[in-house]
Amino acid sequence: MEYEKKEFEKETLANIDFTDMSFKNSKFIDCSFEACNLSSVVLDNTRFQDVKFENCKMLGLDLSKCNDFIFSIGFEESFISLSVFSDMDLENTDFINCQIHDCDFVNSNLKNANFDGSDLSNSLFRNTNLHSTSFKNAKNYSIDPNNNFLKKTKFSIPEVISLLNVFDIEIE
Repeated sequence: MEYEKKEFEKETLANIDFTDMSFKNSKFIDCSFEACNLSSVVLDNTRFQDVKFENCKMLGLDLSKCNDFIFSIGFEESFISLSVFSDMDLENTDFINCQIHDCDFVNSNLKNANFDGSDLSNSLFRNTNLHSTSFKNAKNYSIDPNNNFLKKTKFSIPEVISLLNVFDIEIE
């Protein structure tokens, strides 16, 4: 099936391997992706409105190329790696129990986002709005409080101690 220049509304796309396909200029409105492989999908001008990704594999995606008009997505129990979320408005976005490895969140608005239970190994946060963002039970994040906006951001012990990594201090 062709996924370029198409419109999908209120559809569930399940157990599909989309690897290397193009969603260019397509619209997904109120859709769910379940147990799909979206590795290396071309997202130029793709519109995602109220779209959920559950138990998906997502490698090498540049979500910053999506159409930002009424952009809203959410992730649950997904593997997201080598993907770009930079320069995006991701306010209120859920990343629940995900593995988010080697991803970029540079210059993004993550106000009220939720990373509960996620593993953020080697993901980059710089000049990111993390106001009221939740990192409860998240792990392996590296966030420099000097280069990100933190206010009412939620963290769990012991991982919150990683915020001190940027300082040349010793904790005993």
